Amino acid sequence: MKILAATNNAGKLRELRALFTGVEIVSPTDLELRIEVDETGATFVANATLKAQAFAQATGLLALADDSGLEVDALDGAPGVFSARYGGPGLDDEGRWRLLLQKMLPFTADSERSARFRCAIVAVTTDGRTCHAEGACEGRIAHEATGQNGFGYDPIFFLPEHNCTMAELDASTKNSFSHRAKALESIRPMLLKTFPELGP
Repeated sequence: MKILAATNNAGKLRELRALFTGVEIVSPTDLELRIEVDETGATFVANATLKAQAFAQATGLLALADDSGLEVDALDGAPGVFSARYGGPGLDDEGRWRLLLQKMLPFTADSERSARFRCAIVAVTTDGRTCHAEGACEGRIAHEATGQNGFGYDPIFFLPEHNCTMAELDASTKNSFSHRAKALESIRPMLLKTFPELGP
């Protein structure tokens, strides 16, 4: 059985395929499918559900969607569900993390810069079965960007236990503990229980 990764984000797709071994993950591009879902939910779970439902209904496949973002405590949880749209549609990944660094200038102490990546993953079928899981990765906002790996806010997300930013880690190391890895680890047993046809 195939699982449709309900995302047009190449970085997320790479991580899902690396993390979700043993199951065929197909992308919207593989199916020549173009769907843009308005992420109007107030939570990561709500947005992931909207995306999974739209892709499942369009294809009849089990659709797995994630919604994830960065929560910064000093900014009252922003950018949160707006992480991919922070600063408006004219900004790319670098523009968004540069804007965030600017917003963090008043907070000079490391203790004031706590943050986390959060991820919600939802799986949906057209017959109404669904399950979801969440994961988080704690860290802080760095004072400057470092590293060339990853995507999104990875260059400014500092991991004290690794003494580097997320963007300085290789993919396999990141995928061993990231917010998305934790959410996938949690949802695996739920998937097999909810969708037994995925089993051997």
